[in-house]
Amino acid sequence: MLYRQEKQVQERIKKVFPLKTSPLVQCITNEITSETMANALLFIGAKPVMAEDIREFPAFFAQNDSLVLNLGQLSERKEQSLLEAAKWAENTNTPAVIDLVGVAATQLRLDLAQCLATFHPTVIKGNTSEMGVYCGLESIARGVDANHQEQSDTALLEMISAMRQKVRQYPDTVLLATGKYDVIVSYEETYLLDNGVPALERFTGTGDIVGALVAAVLGAKAGALTAAISAVSYFNLCGEIAEKQATGLADFRQETMNQLSLVMKDTHWVRKIQGGIL
Repeated sequence: MLYRQEKQVQERIKKVFPLKTSPLVQCITNEITSETMANALLFIGAKPVMAEDIREFPAFFAQNDSLVLNLGQLSERKEQSLLEAAKWAENTNTPAVIDLVGVAATQLRLDLAQCLATFHPTVIKGNTSEMGVYCGLESIARGVDANHQEQSDTALLEMISAMRQKVRQYPDTVLLATGKYDVIVSYEETYLLDNGVPALERFTGTGDIVGALVAAVLGAKAGALTAAISAVSYFNLCGEIAEKQATGLADFRQETMNQLSLVMKDTHWVRKIQGGIL
């Protein structure tokens, strides 16, 4: 696929990342990756709060800078919490990220995601299979992981077309699909990014981390496109460095997390972003 690099994007990223403030990111997420997400936010200089009790929303929406709504590990109580938080975010103009965990696996999650989208979140993200299903395509994915057959160039172009149609319905929302290539679609532009390593698919919570990082950059007052591009690229670059130093998957996971606090010290890290506008 052909794309052109966009220097202006790099300049926008440099203005907000590393973070100039410590945004408070409210996370409504799953227990499996809650600690990982919280640590990832701390490592980049943000502040996490894992607050999902509806009774606390008046207090936390008076304090937070952004919100993550992660569909992992659903329950009736969690569903109500996600919906109520989405309403609060819209009413308070709080930047919100919806993470489409598992929407390719069950109709319940897909229906919930479609409902949450009506509250005009800032960014909706998911892996290629999840994003394809959210945008109306069929999928053969199982569980919460993307299917590799749905990451071919042909499948990718089909997904991009579907994403472009979807943003016509919600022009204020940016879509981020992660996979072999990362695709970001806004109402006006489409970006194709090419950083990362396959090993990032082999430890739990990598997608959840990306969602949290996007929210952190949004909380630091960046625009949606800048937040999506910088967050997914930064995490992928951490993985690239970790792979060169690690001796096994557990070591790779630890080193990827470690690099979250280190890569930003290289003031030229944005030059390593591979990809651009389609």
